[in-house]
Amino acid sequence: MANKKTVDLVEEKAALMRRDVIEMGYAAGGRGAHFGPALSSIEIVAGLFFGIMNHDPKNPTMADRDRFVQSKGHACLAYYAALTETGYITREQMYTFKGDNSFLAGHPTRNMKYGIEVTSGSLGNGFAVACGMAKAAKIKSDDHKVYCLVGDGECNEGIIWEAAMNAAKYELDNLIAIVDRNGVQLAGTTKDIMDVDIEALWRAAGWDVVVVEGGNDASSVLEALQGMRDSSSGKPHVIIANTTKGKGISFMEGSLGWHARPMPQEFYEQAVAELENA
Repeated sequence: MANKKTVDLVEEKAALMRRDVIEMGYAAGGRGAHFGPALSSIEIVAGLFFGIMNHDPKNPTMADRDRFVQSKGHACLAYYAALTETGYITREQMYTFKGDNSFLAGHPTRNMKYGIEVTSGSLGNGFAVACGMAKAAKIKSDDHKVYCLVGDGECNEGIIWEAAMNAAKYELDNLIAIVDRNGVQLAGTTKDIMDVDIEALWRAAGWDVVVVEGGNDASSVLEALQGMRDSSSGKPHVIIANTTKGKGISFMEGSLGWHARPMPQEFYEQAVAELENA
């Protein structure tokens, strides 16, 4: 059972991060933003940064820090919101998202000064890099964890399964992947595009699998993360978290139309009002 104080903190930070996502996406203007996948993953990212990972915004390159890799890079608004609320970046920097000469691009670009570990690249690439980071830590006998956020649509990528099998072969139990299963990807629902049993696929690849039905419930997410962090199964770990696309904003929830787009002022005002009254 997750500690109530920690759960309360994660819930508080998740609420702030949702507002940050809306503010950044609106500030991007006509460049648009991936609202839906960022909002679905808020509790996962908040749970990692405020309840699970060993990290220090004042010392972002400390040797024994846990590593976070955002493989579903298009959901970077959740990542940047966490970096803002932890103090890696300032609020003024946050508002430069997608702006000219900003280091906060539409997909994460490595910048250790600000807590960005890995350039995400094409879907699936970040996960493969995370597997390599975990393997390197094993070789060097380093005592830290590697956490990687993966999308359910991203699990269509072949590189995911090549890397997953390699991680199982080398018993990378210092690696924890979290699949944000919100059921909607770029061109439709995951069921319509590629109706596969990803739980069975991860098990077949040799991973320790846990399914979290309440992927937007801080307590459930923290409990799963703690269990995987403390596991001695000898296998790499994956949490499949069932989430809601666009969680927290009524007109975005479950909507393909809000996967990625600019936000007009009237929608911005409605989103802010809903979050203020939540």
